[in-house]
Amino acid sequence: MELFGQTVICGILLGGMYALIAIGMTLIMGVMKIVNLAHGALVMVGMYVTYVCFSEFGIDPYLGMFIAMPVLFFIGCLIQKYMINRLVEVDSILPENQVLLTVGIMLVLTEGIRVYFKSDYRSVITSYSGNTAFLGDMSISIPMLVGFLIAMAFTMLLHFFLTKTDLGKSIRATSQDRDAAVYMGVNASRITMITFGIGSALAAAGGSLLLPLFYLFPDIGHLFTAKSFIITILGGMGSTMGAAFGGLILGIAESLGATYISMGYKDVVGLVIFILVLLFLPGGFRSLVKR
Repeated sequence: MELFGQTVICGILLGGMYALIAIGMTLIMGVMKIVNLAHGALVMVGMYVTYVCFSEFGIDPYLGMFIAMPVLFFIGCLIQKYMINRLVEVDSILPENQVLLTVGIMLVLTEGIRVYFKSDYRSVITSYSGNTAFLGDMSISIPMLVGFLIAMAFTMLLHFFLTKTDLGKSIRATSQDRDAAVYMGVNASRITMITFGIGSALAAAGGSLLLPLFYLFPDIGHLFTAKSFIITILGGMGSTMGAAFGGLILGIAESLGATYISMGYKDVVGLVIFILVLLFLPGGFRSLVKR
């Protein structure tokens, strides 16, 4: 029973950090109505920014995150304004071309990082990397606990931003009905650029929180793209709270799979859940709430 409890707790902590990354993807998908397959690459770039801050300047990863976030916000705004927006504004361009563009952006970012950093596996080891806290007889990793708490704080702040601020309400309005939002005076082009920037910043935040737990290499972005997409489908496209819930579900499922099946099959568990949701609950958990 103790093993099961510790496994579930670890899954919840890991899932909270997954959720932060996925919220960035679902926010972009909700407003822009495209699948951003470059999202994992943005996570990877954010991780490398945090890694450089740590390795070159000795900045703690949890502090380096606040450097990576504005850097990725700026990169995200540039990508949306000068690349994706050019296709969005052309009515004759098929939506599939927008998705293919994000694939191209992903490849450029991945190979660009590979040219500079090579394909070497890197890691961040801090003074507290091996520290644990105890809940009864169950041990909890301090980096996982801290990362989870920070991720939940960002999630709550984002929820407050989207529901209580004028800019947040404009983002929600654009997500629900872009044409109606434009008629009400919302600058949709500006909103989509800011949304992509925020989604990229959240990707950097999630990647920075996971940096002490994962090996870093250029292709790690593919892994996070898959996880983000699974969580987005689980929670329902465009739903930030659904993404948070979906992240917890994926984290628990992976943790249980790693403990009771095999560590090598933990990612397969998420893919199986993904297929089952597409087959039997294509609207995600969000559709259950609406019923």
